[in-house]
Amino acid sequence: MKSWLEISGARLVENLRAVQQVAGPGVETLAVVKANGYGHGAVGVAQTLVKAGARWLGVSDVEEGARLRTSLGKRDTRLVVMCGMETRDAAALVANGLTPVVWTAQHVAAMERAARASGQRAKVHLEIDTGMARQGASPGAELASVLERLAKSRWVVCEGVMSHLACAEEVASAVTQAQRDRFAEALVQVAAGGVRPELLHLGNTSAVDEGATMAWLRATAKRMSATPMVRTGLAVYGYALELEGATAAKPKLRRRVRPVLTWKTRVIGLREIAAGTTVGYGATFTAKAPMKLALLPVGYADGFRREASSGMGDGWVMGWVMIGGKRAPVVGRVSMNLTTVDVTAIPQAAMGSEVVLLGDGVTAEDHARWCGTIPYEILCGVKGNFLQR
Repeated sequence: MKSWLEISGARLVENLRAVQQVAGPGVETLAVVKANGYGHGAVGVAQTLVKAGARWLGVSDVEEGARLRTSLGKRDTRLVVMCGMETRDAAALVANGLTPVVWTAQHVAAMERAARASGQRAKVHLEIDTGMARQGASPGAELASVLERLAKSRWVVCEGVMSHLACAEEVASAVTQAQRDRFAEALVQVAAGGVRPELLHLGNTSAVDEGATMAWLRATAKRMSATPMVRTGLAVYGYALELEGATAAKPKLRRRVRPVLTWKTRVIGLREIAAGTTVGYGATFTAKAPMKLALLPVGYADGFRREASSGMGDGWVMGWVMIGGKRAPVVGRVSMNLTTVDVTAIPQAAMGSEVVLLGDGVTAEDHARWCGTIPYEILCGVKGNFLQR
């Protein structure tokens, strides 16, 4: 086995509890398990979260939702299909008890036909475009056409109204304020259109961490006799983006969650090299003194990014792995299936030694810094076998 992933069910549950506590009483939590549970294995993650009492899960599409429905074997766990809807998916959505996000009259019409054919009413969540310019109906004429169709439907129920924030990690963001104002404007139109949602949601992990948006949502939901909901993905897996802004020193959630995933491999080769020896493609690294190197059977094809390479220019931040609780820096370029690390200062490193590629001591945030990206991308890109849960 080249590499494997270990998932801590205990940490997963602890993180869910932390989100629920910080979000506050009376706030429903939707745990996002799309993209194969952010690389953590959606089936195992979902089963653990549902066992811990999670009632809502978020998936990417109808295929992902259907697989998860089959694996859970429970119809009472609510699965929200978050990333768009094709009208041809309507029958499968209804058959699998999935709740789609809709934003056009055509979406509603397709769900109505499928629900009528099945003889069971379908619930949907209506998305408002408040500033992302992706999914969602814009307040005004566009939203009016969707509301008219929903209000007249006997088979489709608008259970929730939602939006998505562009800058949730920014404290006191003018963009977020504008989006909240636009969402409030849309909610007035929703009520005037005769639609009475049970749930309102627009916040993700960063919104919970930042706090002000959740306070606004709780107050808004109370005025509408609705329940506020938070959609949290990253925090469930043990991470939260760093808050930005002058008053960003006190995150409410970030310090309470711990990484769930540990990615491991083993040393498959050891070699001593002399000063002046070059290492790896492009000979970008030259040993300045004798060194001991360990060879690992993973590379960028497995999700260990090439940006972790050393010797790729002045100021480059090289990556590392953990062996025996110590950092072993990457030496030379990460290649497709192999990576070389420096174990000169780790005498216990031996053939078969266990190596932590991502986990305690080398987090997804560390990987993200090397790569100039975000932890989401790192976690979703990891490939390995799930050895234990």
